[in-house]
Amino acid sequence: MDPISVTVERGGTVEAVHQVHVVSTAGERRGDAELVCHLRSSMKPLQAIPFVDGYGDLDTDEIAIACASHEAEPAQLAAVHKVLARAAVGPEELENGLQPGRPDGKVGHNCSGKHAGMLAACRANGWPLHPYRDPSHPLQQRIVELVGPGAIGVDGCGVPTIAMSLARMAELFTTIPPRIVEAMRERPELIGGKGTDDTELIQALPGWIAKRGAEGLFCALSPDGVGWAFKVADGATRGLRPALGQILDVEAFRTVPLRNSLGEVVGSIR
Repeated sequence: MDPISVTVERGGTVEAVHQVHVVSTAGERRGDAELVCHLRSSMKPLQAIPFVDGYGDLDTDEIAIACASHEAEPAQLAAVHKVLARAAVGPEELENGLQPGRPDGKVGHNCSGKHAGMLAACRANGWPLHPYRDPSHPLQQRIVELVGPGAIGVDGCGVPTIAMSLARMAELFTTIPPRIVEAMRERPELIGGKGTDDTELIQALPGWIAKRGAEGLFCALSPDGVGWAFKVADGATRGLRPALGQILDVEAFRTVPLRNSLGEVVGSIR
């Protein structure tokens, strides 16, 4: 079947159309299931495995924040600091950069939970703490073993990311360990934050987990173990929510109001 078309309309005129490719392990195919792109932040629940494997006493907030692309909300920042304390390091050890306009220095970066989890994984496994983001580091080698081969790129926060087909992404999401799945289900507010697609999908669909990535990527796992991958072909994240609403039957997602800087509704994305 063809990819899903998401239309941006303003004042009765179509201004843009985004094509969304969709694949599931249950046989759903919209567009190109073999489309290759980088897993980006949708990889975080898999990158968290060495951290989770290293400790038997992790709280759900520690696991969830290691999987998060957070909005620097107070509970999210607190969870990052909690993981850093477990690793017995300070924020200066984080190898991510700074994001302008966000609080708490490096901890405010949306990927700081993942980086803190990587430091804690190194501590637990006796690996060198630095440079933990180097592709040759034992931590990154272990992640490649878990995720599988593919073209290696550098993600926005500096760690390696792996390119693969959407079909393989959907399959990978079925391999996320139960401890990580349960933490993401229990603490959806930490995964993204207020207004984010992954947090709000988990809240709208009990039993699901989801993780958004950059460039219009979104992966999810249903309660019955079906893996999903969505990819907006042009990378426009705004094309995701209506596609998720259509395919996963989330009524509140089907139409997104298009607003101007005054907060007025001037069109729709659907």
